[in-house]
Amino acid sequence: MSRQLVLISHGKFCEELKKSTEMIMGPQEDIYTLPLLPEDGTETYKQRFLTVTDSLNDFVVLCDLLGGTPANIISKLIMEGQQITLYAGMNLPMVIEFINSQMIGSEPEFVRAGCESIVSVNELINGIAEEEE
Repeated sequence: MSRQLVLISHGKFCEELKKSTEMIMGPQEDIYTLPLLPEDGTETYKQRFLTVTDSLNDFVVLCDLLGGTPANIISKLIMEGQQITLYAGMNLPMVIEFINSQMIGSEPEFVRAGCESIVSVNELINGIAEEEE
């Protein structure tokens, strides 16, 4: 059985991130999403998370924002002794890193993938233009 990825976020960001990933990488059966909706209370969201992850054996959680409600709920579960791996600040390169690592059998480097994808395109273009002069 392969590892699973659970994306959690405020609103439907996690669902749309999965859709964007699938545009690039194809259908992803091992990626689950759990949006925090306006009508969700913390206990409701916690129960929904536990229901989604109850059948998963080996999963990692990516969330949108450190200190936000989704991250705080899962952080509390971790502090209560649950064995959950959680990364905050998710972006598309981090999800693609997960998929690629599964395909080649390596550990995903979420932080590296997320950080390396943040670039100033203007600086990159200007750097290339300066090299050509």
